[in-house]
Amino acid sequence: QVQLVESGGGLAQAGDSLTLSCVASGDILSGYSLAWFRQVPGKEREFVAAIWRNEGRTYYTDSVKDRFTISRDKAKRTVYLHMNSLKPEDTAVYFCAGGVPILSAVRDSRGYRHWGQGTQVTVFS
Repeated sequence: QVQLVESGGGLAQAGDSLTLSCVASGDILSGYSLAWFRQVPGKEREFVAAIWRNEGRTYYTDSVKDRFTISRDKAKRTVYLHMNSLKPEDTAVYFCAGGVPILSAVRDSRGYRHWGQGTQVTVFS
């Protein structure tokens, strides 16, 4: 059974940096695309970033481009989300997800079968 466990969330001031980690059980990183989504109460889960399962190409939502970086370490079975220049609007619960979406749907949460429990990120001004 695949499990994803996030860590690294917390409280940050606007402009600060945080790095989220997601450790995967099993060899999920080899055959799966990994992604980060986020959600605030009352809103739908939003795509943040993804790393494609084969060549490792990365994808980002526009609001985090040039600020966030997704990366993976296969040896550690870990995917990271490096978040720089944080803004209050980045406040959300961040979820790690793994799956085999088709490329055109890499930003669609329905393409990801496995989810972590989420980690809270709160950014204050």
